[in-house]
Amino acid sequence: MEFLTTSEAADYLRLGERKLYELVTTGAIPCTKVTGKWLFPRHELDLWVLSGLARPAGMLTAEPPPVVGGSQDELLDWSLRESGSGLGSMSEGSARGLERLQRDEVMAAAVHFHSLEADGNLASDASATTLRDAPDLHDAVLVAFVRREQGLVLPPGNPKRLRGLSDVLALGVRMAMRQQGTGAQMLLDVLLKRADASTRDLRRVETPALTGPDLAEIVRAGQADCGIATRAAARSAGLDFVPLVWENFDLAMRQRSYFRPPMQALIRFLSERRLRQRAEELTGYDPSPAGQIRFAA
Repeated sequence: MEFLTTSEAADYLRLGERKLYELVTTGAIPCTKVTGKWLFPRHELDLWVLSGLARPAGMLTAEPPPVVGGSQDELLDWSLRESGSGLGSMSEGSARGLERLQRDEVMAAAVHFHSLEADGNLASDASATTLRDAPDLHDAVLVAFVRREQGLVLPPGNPKRLRGLSDVLALGVRMAMRQQGTGAQMLLDVLLKRADASTRDLRRVETPALTGPDLAEIVRAGQADCGIATRAAARSAGLDFVPLVWENFDLAMRQRSYFRPPMQALIRFLSERRLRQRAEELTGYDPSPAGQIRFAA
């Protein structure tokens, strides 16, 4: 991320330094103080300017509802409540959340897309790539929420002694599935592709689970021997867990939504100690990137 000094920011915004200091003292402009000097993140200055963009009446865009769509996550649901943002949630999976964001049916979408690089390794920035290539999202921003651990959710004691996806394939155990378009299902698809396999090679529980906790409940009830979900979902259900990957879990939104009060309340909360404490309690989270802008169109 590029930071501008006070004089550079004033020149960039075509403002006098005195006016810039007025905005700083009233908390009206994004900035940070390091060793006594004010610094201004250039990407956030761009978003700040665009958030106040005036349009003729015929170009007015309806405000999306204060809802975060996309993927379900226990830490995110807790943060929406504790931050006082007033944001609701609609958990339908990453792909469905992005579709709703494109139609302005949600203010943001929680996403964790997965794909393979040309060398067959998991792509590190699949969500940023997906957002960049999405039609009708030329003004998109991707804000890091956390990194989180995904893996195999197993019955207590791991009775089948599963150590990874290769054991799932070799032993033909029953595997709970997620619906298409969810990040967890995308992850399973790419891991199977790396193993020269597909979902047809699995002994699948046919009815897909809507969320990670729903999948954990299927395993806990004995209807499946395993499934892919987060460590936090496994722990909450009292289940065993075999880690597979750490993934980026992000919030996608339009630039005009970034500075809206509900979203700003949530973003400010991401820097609070309470979030880090809750992440540690739930386990399987790395909140160190929380609030960082990972992509801006």
